[in-house]
Amino acid sequence: MTQNLTPEAAADTLIAFHDAQHRSPGWTKAAPAQRGESVWRWIEINHRCNGLLWDEEDLARRRDVPDAAIAANKRAIDGYNQSRNDAIERIDEHILARLAAVPIADHAWHNSETAGSIIDRLSIASLKIFHMRAQTGRGDATAEHIAGCREKLLWLERQREDLAHCLGTLLDAAMRGRAFYRVYRQFKMYNDPALNPWLRGGNRQDHGDL
Repeated sequence: MTQNLTPEAAADTLIAFHDAQHRSPGWTKAAPAQRGESVWRWIEINHRCNGLLWDEEDLARRRDVPDAAIAANKRAIDGYNQSRNDAIERIDEHILARLAAVPIADHAWHNSETAGSIIDRLSIASLKIFHMRAQTGRGDATAEHIAGCREKLLWLERQREDLAHCLGTLLDAAMRGRAFYRVYRQFKMYNDPALNPWLRGGNRQDHGDL
């Protein structure tokens, strides 16, 4: 993707990659196929984390299991979400490294959303489309349910097309120096014992005035 930043190629390749993963049984449990330090390795890790998050979010809604099982789901969600955000930052670092030599025009547009964030949203969109499409093929659902899911599927596909266009537009403008963005650091404080007082045995006073 970073070698060809044309408006269409990057987004089309991403969509094909995301969708292909869904057709591979057990894809969320497999180790990343992309070896070495490359943008595609982090795109794959990001997509895998989103797939794992989807499954854990479903499991966390159960009402027929002990509370300890739900707590385990919530902790898994926290870990996968941290890895997902880390991957977004790595994606942006790789893309920006390839754009580092491009001079930024005086009146270039400063985009508030990063390319990595859009790629993450495309990953989530692919999951929504995959699972909504599965709903349209259910043999135990009513005709009304199937019709409703088909309509939602059309909306989801249209939304993904819009996202893909936005990614292509940003990358095209960035390679011409007409737009730029910076890595958006998450700095998740709640996962860091040095920053979250509850993780280091603190108390409410450590939070200051809220």
